Amino acid sequence: MTDNEDPTPQELVSRLLDLLNVKDHGGDRFEGRRKIGGVGRVFGGQVIGQALASAERTVADDRPVHSLHAYFLRGGNEDHEIDFKVERDLDGGSFSNRRVVASQLGKPILNMVASFHKREEGFEHAAEMPKVAGPEGLPSERDLRLQYAERMSENQRRVLLQPRPIEIRLLEPRHWMGAGPQPPVAHIWIRSVAPLPDDPRTHRAVLAYASDFMLLATSTMPHATLNSGSDMMVASLDHAVWFHDDFRADEWLLYACDSPWAGRARGFNRGRIYTRDGRLVASVAQEGLIRPLAPKTAG
Repeated sequence: MTDNEDPTPQELVSRLLDLLNVKDHGGDRFEGRRKIGGVGRVFGGQVIGQALASAERTVADDRPVHSLHAYFLRGGNEDHEIDFKVERDLDGGSFSNRRVVASQLGKPILNMVASFHKREEGFEHAAEMPKVAGPEGLPSERDLRLQYAERMSENQRRVLLQPRPIEIRLLEPRHWMGAGPQPPVAHIWIRSVAPLPDDPRTHRAVLAYASDFMLLATSTMPHATLNSGSDMMVASLDHAVWFHDDFRADEWLLYACDSPWAGRARGFNRGRIYTRDGRLVASVAQEGLIRPLAPKTAG
């Protein structure tokens, strides 16, 4: 690959797997790699995925994660690796619990608690999958962004046109496509751009990573404008994922998002993740900062 060529899908996925494959330093301390070519703030999904991967290294394989709850404390910096310290709070008969602190340069950037549960049989019910169009025939989000690139600022183009290891296909138009205010409901199809290894922990880590894409934007849909990058400060504050059932993150998953509330410069968002055959395999919730910015005045 030359400097002017985009990485191949397999290269993008290999980089993602390297990113999520934390280095074990012993004593329940781990190190998360820097993203190749990363500039500026670390993507929140990366920190969550690496924190989950660190916690899972300390739990028996027969106890898959069933939930994680994370708080973003500071923005991470792409110039540095991320250190993770895991505390083993519980190893009970059926459940294990881990606390993880992610730090850079000695300062915490994220706190996370994760719970792990041995597989058990029990009562079952699930919300039905929304009736929406399938991913076939839909353009990828990146292809759409290329079509609308001339409407973006130079900084937006540099960030938003970067190739990603997760393919996204939208079912509703977004503000950068010229869409006006819309109801805070969004549906997207997601999957890795190339096949993943069979290890279920890899698929959970990739889904944790991908669950931070697009979710917070749902709460901005009634308020966003074409210039939302400059008239709104947006940042994730917390993030929770519940893993209900098995899935593959390299097969199409429907991410159905809605935002029931926004106010006090914050927006609350929910997401349900379904397999192509309609199984509800994960749920997500997030609150984020959506702070209006006063227009800049000359002089």
